[in-house]
Amino acid sequence: MAEIIRMPRLSDTMEEGNIVSWLKKVGDPVKAGDVLAEVETDKATMELESFFNGVLLYIGVPSGPVKVDGIIAIIGNKGEEFNHLLNEGPAPTPALSTPPTSPENGQKEVVSAPEPIIQVATSPVAVTAPVSSEESTTRTKSSPLARTLANEAGINLEGLRGSGDQGRIIKRDVADLLANKNTVSANTTVSLPNVQKSASEARYGDVPVSQMRKTIARRLSESKFSAPHFYLTIEINMDNAVAARTGINETGSVKISFNDFVVKACASALRKHPAVNSSWFGDKITYHRDVNIGVAVAVEDGLLVPVVNNADMKSLSQINLEVKDLAGKAKSKKLTPQEMQGNTFTVSNLGMFDIDEFTAIINPPDACILAVGSIIKKPVVKDDQIVVGNMMKVTLSCDHRVVDGATGAQFLQTLKGMLENPVLMLV
Repeated sequence: MAEIIRMPRLSDTMEEGNIVSWLKKVGDPVKAGDVLAEVETDKATMELESFFNGVLLYIGVPSGPVKVDGIIAIIGNKGEEFNHLLNEGPAPTPALSTPPTSPENGQKEVVSAPEPIIQVATSPVAVTAPVSSEESTTRTKSSPLARTLANEAGINLEGLRGSGDQGRIIKRDVADLLANKNTVSANTTVSLPNVQKSASEARYGDVPVSQMRKTIARRLSESKFSAPHFYLTIEINMDNAVAARTGINETGSVKISFNDFVVKACASALRKHPAVNSSWFGDKITYHRDVNIGVAVAVEDGLLVPVVNNADMKSLSQINLEVKDLAGKAKSKKLTPQEMQGNTFTVSNLGMFDIDEFTAIINPPDACILAVGSIIKKPVVKDDQIVVGNMMKVTLSCDHRVVDGATGAQFLQTLKGMLENPVLMLV
């Protein structure tokens, strides 16, 4: 019996997926586990695996965007009639954006995303020896996702032959190569330079908009033009935080960053100011029981916001390790939808880029986002004396439908007190 392959919904923000390329063509035999195509979602690029055995009878979209639940392929027996399946309506998709409400307290409960029908292929397949001299005269065949991962790791794929059709290098080949890069055969031409792209390699002209950039544009436009933003800025003396960080890093095995202090302080302050840890849902305001901090991470195609769940209950070292892990996954496009949902507050830090002060657009469904600037040495008055202080400005963007000015100001005062006296975060 012929089976329909549809575009799945992989996150609550996904409305369409983009077919990057097909690794199989109509008439090719297919086994369960074979990679059919590469699909770019609003969060990452993934490999579409078949869950059926048979023959690829039909490809709905050779390349380009497909709405969620749209038919993208049909697999069945050779010569089987399938045209009647093309007239079927879209399959029902579970709603991810309207979580159920607890009848006891009216607070939103965390609901896991449904099991996706696209999976990332993880089984190791070795990259074979270099191609023959006759084949090497042509361009090395590789998938866009494989090229992206190889570029990020600094791996040169030229002269290699992969496990895909006609020697095409796919994601699993690069993953296997990375796992075994210390034992690669001397005959395999792999280089691992740690250099940035030169100016001559920069892109110019028209570039198609990625699914991630489309989603960023849509969601932030909706946020900016539907949520009435207002902004509150406060300056914080970070002298004690600097001293505390130095002491911790001198003796601890985990090197704490200033961003870890900010995330922990925000989480602790949110516990004291639940009105800021809230969301607007039109006919109701949800005050969240959990404190889940989204941490904005810049990636090549835009911005991803992985979430540190229950951040108020975690130590600085736990937050540090989790943020590092999530940031690494974000940059390698390995974040799962579950790792990017459930945020109740967001921190965006540009201090490492020497940005003194900025304002950020609220990340829905949060009511607030904190923009963090760099720590600057400047003259300050302390005990009626002018001394050098380590000063940092933070700006809180608030949704005025949920948070009033006094509420936001009180939250910032608590945050300031905790960062200026870090021991308060332990209380």
